[in-house]
Amino acid sequence: MKIIHGDGSFARRLAQLAKMDVLRLDDWGLQDLDQSARNDLVEVLDDRVGTRSTIVTSQLPLEHWHAWLQDLTLADAILDRLVHHAHKLPLEGESMRKTNAKQSSTS
Repeated sequence: MKIIHGDGSFARRLAQLAKMDVLRLDDWGLQDLDQSARNDLVEVLDDRVGTRSTIVTSQLPLEHWHAWLQDLTLADAILDRLVHHAHKLPLEGESMRKTNAKQSSTS
């Protein structure tokens, strides 16, 4: 996102993201977001809410997302767009990477 702000293509890219049928946000909560990233995220989600699908994968439990986003106002806006009307699929058990690594080492 920093690059597209710098090269002036932000509005065009935002429009492209808004038209994608499915957007996947992978490893949600893995790294901290700065204020600019939080602002961009709410813009991306705002254009998609109610019209397109967004998939979020995360090892960070949902109850910690608000604190992870840090800015309380933007966290409310982002989570309102993501969590309400969402289908939540909590997964349990070991990571598939860990399971596959165990199987590879015993083969």
